[in-house]
Amino acid sequence: MKTLSHLLLFIPMIAQTLPNALCALEVGEEAPVFATLDDSGKKWESNKNVGKKNVIVYFYPAAMTGGCTKQACSYRDAATGLKKIDAIVVGVSGDHVKSLKHFKVAEKLNFTLLSDKSGAIAKAFGVPMRPGGKIQRTVNGEAVTLLRDNTPSRWTFVIGKNGKIIYKNQKVNPTMDFTEVSKAIKAAK
Repeated sequence: MKTLSHLLLFIPMIAQTLPNALCALEVGEEAPVFATLDDSGKKWESNKNVGKKNVIVYFYPAAMTGGCTKQACSYRDAATGLKKIDAIVVGVSGDHVKSLKHFKVAEKLNFTLLSDKSGAIAKAFGVPMRPGGKIQRTVNGEAVTLLRDNTPSRWTFVIGKNGKIIYKNQKVNPTMDFTEVSKAIKAAK
């Protein structure tokens, strides 16, 4: 009886981790429709972009951290390559809008960053998350505090023009992400 009561204590903890693992989207599945605030505080809606272009949705842990900055800058520098594969890119994190704005300014990013403070977008894609946090950085000589409500794992998806997932990577190399995405989009044509 004691063993059963101990097991019942662990079931809720197991249940919290299973939904993400069981619900992770796979290649060929319909992409979720989502909307959230972008780095300028305006509403961004996936259904206004999917179907027009290939949409690269990359989840990253935290703005202005090492790997996340490398990944963002690789997409920034790939503007011409994005046009060639008829794609747009959106970076998604649990960062607050103001934190995303600082990140975009500091790194001169030329694409949209999305705030997933509730974690709803990450959950819809099946991306695992950890608790959020805050970090201190300097932007244009001013000390700023960047806040995030959750920390998603670094995963990348591509939504094809047909609204289906055509690429998924759960082991993203931040500096090679665009190269791998580009190959996948070209292969899917």
